[in-house]
Amino acid sequence: MGTYVVVGAGLMGAATAWQLARRGHEVTVLERRAPANAEGSSHGSARILRYGYADPFYAQMVVDARREWGDLERLSGERLFTRTGSLDAGAARDPAALAEVFAKVGVDHELLTGAEAAARWPRFRFGEGDVLWHPAAGVVDAEASVAAMLRLARAEGARVETGRPVSSVERAGGGHRIVGPDGRAEEAEKVVVAAGGWLPDLLGGLPLPDSFLSAFPPLQVMQENAYHFPYRDAPEEPWPTFIHKQSDALVYGLPGGRDAGLPDGRGGQKVAEFNGGRPIRSAAAQTGAIDPANRERIVAYVRRALPGVVPEPYAETTCLFTNTPTEDFVVDGADGITVASPCSGHGAKFAPLLGRIIAEAASGERPPPDRFRVRGGRAAPPSR
Repeated sequence: MGTYVVVGAGLMGAATAWQLARRGHEVTVLERRAPANAEGSSHGSARILRYGYADPFYAQMVVDARREWGDLERLSGERLFTRTGSLDAGAARDPAALAEVFAKVGVDHELLTGAEAAARWPRFRFGEGDVLWHPAAGVVDAEASVAAMLRLARAEGARVETGRPVSSVERAGGGHRIVGPDGRAEEAEKVVVAAGGWLPDLLGGLPLPDSFLSAFPPLQVMQENAYHFPYRDAPEEPWPTFIHKQSDALVYGLPGGRDAGLPDGRGGQKVAEFNGGRPIRSAAAQTGAIDPANRERIVAYVRRALPGVVPEPYAETTCLFTNTPTEDFVVDGADGITVASPCSGHGAKFAPLLGRIIAEAASGERPPPDRFRVRGGRAAPPSR
């Protein structure tokens, strides 16, 4: 068994720490602030778990991840996933093509006409064209999932250190020395870096081969905007999640969970535009300021397409996406350092599965999928 330091305690770092610890490794997690904090990408209670990918590789990964979520819920004794079903609409989304992928990987679904969908879900107005429904989709509680995985990791002997930012990693004998800006350091045989939007600042401080670093895909960090709109009527059951892709934009929505809940208990629908925010250098450059033009676009969209909510946001926030050019994830490394960036705004749904993939890659138990390798073949975007 080996000694590991995991840098970052968001969804991916927590999942990796748990999977390494349950395999008997000695694990220390270094988190710059607190797990799932609001400066990263894993805070809050609402992330979509949906199967709708045009690429069968990712659709099958969701099938596999759902089993891992079940394992996590069983071991933690917590409900981390709420089933809501999901709707895919819009000509650019191509619901018929998604239905073909679902048939290949065995996901239950219905392909409906626009009129049929409008009759079944009168709170939505997607316009003409087919609408795809898959009932197994839902919402993952990101923050509770991080806490559950870290709790399980601690039960297996892992140590979680908060308030421990990392500025560099140095070689030390046969292992590594992980150093913070205050000079505090930890030593371990192997390192997993799961730093999310902080990765662009940290990557150059890792003792990785030049060939690896030069082949690493460029990362674009986006400060995204999300809005909560109140339901007109308290729903008896959760609203479906949805993805509506038109020629000029992809808008998605989901029940907001605990995020910015209303005092009367009605709650609301969280709505956002994919990559509708602004690019920033790294997480360190985030401002938390909402883009007024983006707010205007989303309010106009809600007024047009979601008659079941009041088109006035009662809460709004920013979050971070860290994108690769193809939207593929990165899980790869060299010389005892594994870099994990399961990102691009669609990684959360895979967290416990990706934790296993990262842990197996870091320990040498099993290599990651070729398309996650820095030198691997880069596929076309997974077509959200």
